[in-house]
Formats: sequence, C-alpha cells, structure tokens
Amino acid sequence: MTAPHTPPLLGSLVAAGVDAPPFAVIRREHEAVLDVLVGEVVDVDLLAEIPLDGDEVLALVPFRQVRERGFAAHDDGEPIRCLVVRERESMGVDAALEVLPRHPVVVADLDVDVADEAYAEIVRRVIDEEIGRGEGANFVIRREFVGSTDEVPAVAVLGWLRALLEHERGAFWTFAVHTPGLSAVGATPERHVSSIGGLVSMNPISGTFRHDVLTEADASAGSLDERLNAFLHDVKEREELVMVVDEELKMMSAVCPDGGRIRGPFLKRMSRLTHTEYLLEGRSDLDPREVLRRTMFAPTVTGSPMGNACSVIARHEPTGRGYYAGVFARFTPTASGYDVDAPILIRTAYLRDGRVRVPVGATLVRHSDPVGEVAETRAKAAGMLTALGALPRTDAAARPAAIGPAVPAAAGADRAGADVGAAHDAHADVLAARNEHLAAFWRAPQHAHEPRGLTALVIDANDDFTTMLAHQLRHLGLEVRLVAWHEAPDAASEDLVVFGPGPGDPREAGDPRIARLRELIAARLDEGRPLLAVCLSHQVLADLAGLPLAPLPTPRQGVQLPVDVFGETAAIGFYNTFSALAPDGSTTPRFDLEVASDAATGVVHALRGPGIASVQGHLESVTSPDGLALLERLVDGVLAPVVLQAT
Repeated sequence: MTAPHTPPLLGSLVAAGVDAPPFAVIRREHEAVLDVLVGEVVDVDLLAEIPLDGDEVLALVPFRQVRERGFAAHDDGEPIRCLVVRERESMGVDAALEVLPRHPVVVADLDVDVADEAYAEIVRRVIDEEIGRGEGANFVIRREFVGSTDEVPAVAVLGWLRALLEHERGAFWTFAVHTPGLSAVGATPERHVSSIGGLVSMNPISGTFRHDVLTEADASAGSLDERLNAFLHDVKEREELVMVVDEELKMMSAVCPDGGRIRGPFLKRMSRLTHTEYLLEGRSDLDPREVLRRTMFAPTVTGSPMGNACSVIARHEPTGRGYYAGVFARFTPTASGYDVDAPILIRTAYLRDGRVRVPVGATLVRHSDPVGEVAETRAKAAGMLTALGALPRTDAAARPAAIGPAVPAAAGADRAGADVGAAHDAHADVLAARNEHLAAFWRAPQHAHEPRGLTALVIDANDDFTTMLAHQLRHLGLEVRLVAWHEAPDAASEDLVVFGPGPGDPREAGDPRIARLRELIAARLDEGRPLLAVCLSHQVLADLAGLPLAPLPTPRQGVQLPVDVFGETAAIGFYNTFSALAPDGSTTPRFDLEVASDAATGVVHALRGPGIASVQGHLESVTSPDGLALLERLVDGVLAPVVLQAT
C-alpha cells in the first residue's frame, strides 16, 4: 500500500488561506533554496526579552525601538514581534514557484501620503533648517505609497513573494511573513548587521542610480553608460555613501573591540536600481541581541549623527514609522549560543486590515536636489509596487495620475540592469579610486601599539564618532573610558580628557549640552591638565578662548580638505556648519593658544598651547587619511609634560 503523499509545508500554507498559521518564507541572496518557517508569535517590549531558549526565532523589530538607545521616536505601539519556529523546511526556488499562488493579487486605489511638491518642500526645509543649522550631515525622510486589497493576507503576501522571486534581483533577503493582524513582503537590498560565529558584518548601501528614465533631465543626460559614469563621479552620491560608512563604523567600534575594517566599494545591482555599497567586518563576543541594540538603526535609513537624526525624523515625520527602517532579525541556535542575521526593513510592503503601505525614503544631504529626491523615492518604490500589481510590469516608470506624471522608460528595466552589469568592469577603476581618499586605518587590520600606561576620558557630546575616537586612542596605547556629556565628572582623574564632537550651534549657551561642555572644558583648563577638543568641543574651547564663532557660507558635511596644522599639511574630513575665526599664526585673547587657520578666510582648523590642543576636523573619520597621524601628534604634544613628569 502506498503511503499518502504529504504536501510540502509551503503548499499547506497556500491551501490554508485565511486559516494559515504564522509563518515566514525567506530566500537569502545567492541561495538556490528558500526556507519555510512556521511557528507561534510572541510579542515583547525589549530586545533583551527576545526568547532565545533553544529555538530559532525571527523578530520584526520596529523603528520605535531606538528608544532603547535613548533616541527620539514617535511611539506607535508596534511591538517586537517574534516568530518562534516550530516547523521548517527548505525547498528549491523553482519548486517553490510551482507552489506559490499564480493569480495576480492587485493593489488598488494607489496613492501617496505626501505629494511630490510637499515632499520637495520637506527636502528644502531639512537642508536649510537642519543641515544648515549644524544638526547633522544627512537625514532620511520617508513618504508612503498606499493602497488596498480584499485578498486574504496570507495568500496576498505569498502571491507577491512569487512576483518578487520571479522579477526582482540583487535582494539580500526576499521574504514574506504572516502574523495575526500584520503581514509583510519585501525584497530588501541591505543587510544591517549579522553576527555569525563572532564575525560581525554591516553592509552600508547608499547612492542610487536609476536604470529607467524618470524625468526630462534624465532623458537629456545621455546613454545609460554615460549616466552611470556621471553617477559614479557625482559628489553628492559619493559623499552620501562615505557618510553612512562613517556612521556604521561608529557602531562597529562600539560592538567590536578591534573596530571594523571596510571592503569595497561595490556596485549593488537590482532590477530597476543600482546602488554603491561597502562591507564592514569585525569580531565580537557580545550577545546577538546586544549587537542589535548597539547598532539600532542603519544610517542609510535614519541619517547622522544617529541621535540627532532620530530627532529630525520625529520633527519632520508626523507619524510613527512602524517597522520601516527597523530590522527583520533571524536568530539561529548554534553549539555556543546564537547567530543573528538582520536585514533592514526597506523595499517592503505591509498589509493590515486590507490596507497596504510601502514606505520609502531618500537620503538628504547638503547637495540634495528636491526634484531628484522625489524621483528617487518613486524609483525605490517601483519594484515593490510592480510586484503588488500597482504598476504595469512592461513599463516600471509609468505611474497612475495620483502619483504624478512620468517620462516613458528609455529601455526595459531588466535590459537596463544587464547593461549596468556589463558596464561595471569598465568602471571598476573609478570605484577603486574612491579608496585612495579614505583612511588606510579603517581598510587594514588595526594592530594596537604597546600600552603607554596612560589613561584617557572621552566625553560624548551626542555624536558616536567618539566610539571611533576611543578606538583610535586605544590603538595608540591609551586606556580609554567613554562617558556621555551629562554623566561626565566635574574633575576627571584621567591623564587626558578628550571632549568630543556633536551636532548643534556652539553659540547656544542656553542649550544644556553646550552649557555643560563649557563648564567641563573650563574646569579642565582651570586644573591645567591635558585636554583635546574635537569639532563642536573645539568651537566651545575657541569661544572660551575669546574667538568669534560664525556659520560657514556653506556647511562642510562629509567634506575632505587639505589643511595646514601647525606646519604640516593633512587631509582631514570635516562635518561642521560653524567655525571659529582668527588669523593664521595669531594667538587667542585668552589662554594664549596658537591658531592654525585658513590664510584666506580665517576659518580656524586647530588650536594648541601647553597641555591643550583642539581640532575642527574629524581625525577619526574614514574621510581623514592623515587623521590618525595627526591625532597621535596632538596627543603626544598635550601629554608630553605628563610623560616627562613620569620619567
């Protein structure tokens, strides 16, 4: 007697329809199989409460979870939704396509929550009021495409998954997830963080090249190869990627004792877009939930510095983000604990109560063109909207009138993607040349110097660049302690105090953070003990020393400049909107500090005196190829009396 045929797990989910249990279906990049995972849902409030008790767990982590790091976020009440896996199977993609629903699941009533003109105005406002005020280097503001469907949620997301598997390319994860009251489907291009066998990886992706012609300006920009070449040489796109690399290196420095090393850049090809990306790697023995907590969330979907970016998002986005810009974390049990793999929740559609949401965002920097950023959000949504049946597959650039007019595509998306791939080799030298301007320290193994037997306190002024500073100081042989500005002692016992960078206007004495920095720096000056001040703290020191402060004509956010610092030229990265002003070679009215400044403009690059040094640029930044050498020179200078006394 022949045993009855047992349908595959995926087939049983399709057949169950409205009665389908909670599930997730996942295909990872370059894998020929997908995983079908079925289990029970547990909602928790904190990352530390994710139940890692021996079972595999998938966790949808909402954006509001950044509050665990003390950052601002609208509280929309979304929980950390965990799927504790009880059943699983793997099956080939081709076999899965035979099982997944074939009929189209079409999203109707397509609209957008923020009109093009209104979004363009938000872009202008963020550039003028946030970047122009020194609140940060870049910010990501979202808009949402919305629609409706009457389809059963489990069937809908499995049908859309089929469309993504057939037509999307280059996704890090392609997935569908179904839970009570919330279902989602996505093709996210970007890993946020993974910790596999102690190897921590992050994958910052930024810069967006659209294959299809979406605007009249695109149509006049030449052939696809000419447009790709222009994209790779575009200052805005290059700086956008480097700034997010800096931001993720801050996170790597907080997670990995040996910091992080960058690899790349690479081109990341998808069906309608190509991005530029780097890969960051380091080692850590932290609990994977703690790795996730310290890295919430990616600067590619928030901005930098991270804390202020969250405040800017809260000011310009009136509602909570839900799970957009959070992560979908997969915790896999191992012999020694758990590994985690967590892609960013972007290029994802959410289905709840018959309403479909597709959130997208653009990274806004000082060079941003409002019209271009509007077009970028459309392009980012196009792949998902096409899978949802909201856009016709034959012309990914066409949109309903409610979304705004479009210029017909010059070529099909798939053909354009292939052409981009063929062009990649021709532009490999251009990509490699980007690294010539980056710090070698972050591109090679970072071996520490011999311990000096000296200590340093690094004071964080709301910019996690201090984690990179602390890492470099440890590399230089110092024993380092890092504290937040509001927790810093009035009198530190350490041999050196490093006052860190931060956002904001240094002239706002009523700001509690600025006021506290003034108190701490003044107290250290009164003690006559070694100090080093960076960026914002450099500006506060300059103010205390009697120099005027003023906004720059153009913000320097993520800009590399060669500057003369006390007789030596150094290529340094800058993230500043304000500057102290004084003639080069002069001395300050108070404390008699020597000034190094631009001879033409008087913009102050650095100050120094016995046991005192400050610098406007970010020596720790990946954009500072001479940063480590200059940091060592300044540290040696301020610590020389301490070393002499000890000997």
